[in-house]
Amino acid sequence: MPEQFIGLIGVGRMGARMGTRLIQAGYGLRIYDTNHAAMIPLLEQGAKRADSPAEVGSTAEIVLASVPTPPIVQAVTLGPDGVIQGKRIKIFIDVSTTGASVAKVVAEGLAGKGITAVDAPVSGGISGAEKGTLAVMVSCPEKILPIVKPILEVLGKVFVVGTEPGQGQTMKLLNNLLSASAMAVTSEAVAMGVKAGLDPSLIVDVFNAGTARNSATENKMKQHVISRSFSYGFGLALLNKDIRLCLAEADALGVPMVVGSAVRQLLSIASATEGPDADMTAMARTVEAWAGVQIGRPPRA
Repeated sequence: MPEQFIGLIGVGRMGARMGTRLIQAGYGLRIYDTNHAAMIPLLEQGAKRADSPAEVGSTAEIVLASVPTPPIVQAVTLGPDGVIQGKRIKIFIDVSTTGASVAKVVAEGLAGKGITAVDAPVSGGISGAEKGTLAVMVSCPEKILPIVKPILEVLGKVFVVGTEPGQGQTMKLLNNLLSASAMAVTSEAVAMGVKAGLDPSLIVDVFNAGTARNSATENKMKQHVISRSFSYGFGLALLNKDIRLCLAEADALGVPMVVGSAVRQLLSIASATEGPDADMTAMARTVEAWAGVQIGRPPRA
């Protein structure tokens, strides 16, 4: 079993589950979150509490962060109480989704203190974090990879996508762009079928047996829309943020995003009408409202 002691900043829905897996794998954890209540489950499993990111960086050589937005990533790394002020930290691993631009700023800032930044955004949702089946998109210097890979393999399957800051983040944004697009167009297709008198479950079955199969048809439409649970576990506001980041990066690279722009508009409207805390699958509600149909019914008690 590993005897390494590592830090974890951000123990929300994803971070808490990743923290549990790290503890179960034998790692000691020093954790920090602005929501003190969120830390309790991991503290009960043996993790130690810190009062700031700087304190985490003063007690662990390797620190992971799982936080919701780019400004928070910058604050917990380069801010007055950020890990950059820590006395022990040597490697910072960002498993959040922050975009390539912020990843480069963070990497440059940390490098000034001799700290190596590692891109390691993840995909697979709460279920993947809990089961250790996340896709982990890693970009880091080759000499660092043997150090961080055993830790990240506790969380899921590691894909080494590059060596430069921001390349892992770019890969994650591409992943989320396709995921959001699949959910958006699948919602439209199923809503159209329902309005034409087709059974929504049968529609999804046909899609999955043919060339229309995608992530939304396989594990979102039946489970969370037709069932009316809308509980996939990833919020509309977060997905909207990711797609905006993706389109900004695409614009900087000179890549047109015609379909992506339409998906961003749908997400913005859905976030406004359903609420930013609504599940990403709730974008189907917006399509339903426009189409004047409801996709599925909740199961009978």
